[in-house]
Amino acid sequence: MKKPAGLLSFLLLCLLILILPMNSFSLDGEKFLTDYLWQKTARLPLSKRPKIALVLGGGGARGLAHIGVLKVLKENNVPIDIIVGTSVGAIVGSLYSAGVPIEKIEKMGQNIGWNDVADLTATGVIKLMVAESLLSTEKMEKYLRENIGSKRFDELDIQFACLATDLVTGERIIFREGDVALAARASATMPGIFVPVEYRHRYLVDGGLFDNIPTDVAKLLGADIIIAVPVSADFSKNNISNVYMVLTQAIYIQGRLFDSEKLKSADFIIAPSVSQISTVDLGKSAECIDAGITAAHLAMPKLKQLLINRTSAQYLFE
Repeated sequence: MKKPAGLLSFLLLCLLILILPMNSFSLDGEKFLTDYLWQKTARLPLSKRPKIALVLGGGGARGLAHIGVLKVLKENNVPIDIIVGTSVGAIVGSLYSAGVPIEKIEKMGQNIGWNDVADLTATGVIKLMVAESLLSTEKMEKYLRENIGSKRFDELDIQFACLATDLVTGERIIFREGDVALAARASATMPGIFVPVEYRHRYLVDGGLFDNIPTDVAKLLGADIIIAVPVSADFSKNNISNVYMVLTQAIYIQGRLFDSEKLKSADFIIAPSVSQISTVDLGKSAECIDAGITAAHLAMPKLKQLLINRTSAQYLFE
């Protein structure tokens, strides 16, 4: 019986490893083998490998670390079949799912300011403090439309879902259809500062109010492997001298227990070191992106090994 070409190549590789000196094997043999199997795994069609989901958590400016993570996953040819995002995770996830090149998203992240996505002008802040008039996130929706157009969920390159919270009923709202820009905007609208987004007689605000790491949604969408990217804060170090920080502090305290439970459902966690960065500090965007790059690079060997292990051997040696 004729042996598959892939199996013959693999057997030759194993033979090469076996005839190497022991010190060469310990240094290089395992890496050669892993690299070989990874190249095979990364090229497999979805029908022959696990369905992989990326869950991007909320965290304001810290969420720009998601860009760095995505950049490294892309460079290493890690297939992403599903993206689920909350808050800033919904913003970054929607752009990537819509096919915006990661290089462009990185430039957008490096240059973005609050005035690009919200009515945080001096006049707006005065209205908030004096007239108790909430600010608008219409700019956020416009910003997204300028980059992804009026795409609907079924038109995206990657299956995508994002979460918002119904401010009246407290229900978790999972967006899987309809207008992407509107859904991502709703997912990232902080209550108490910004006007809720009206949608089908609902008043929607930040998904992180209810669920900041929606790993269960990834499972609902059929994921076999879930990679979670939390961008949590060390809220004990937060400055709570203004209204916005008081509100975000309350959300962090409420969500910490829920986040730890949701992370237990993840198969793999990439955790950028951004806990010291304030949710509003967009001036540290480059630092956040770099933290995502560093965390993903460190995690990559174990992630590749996980994906190899979870792929059927019959397809790796075809």
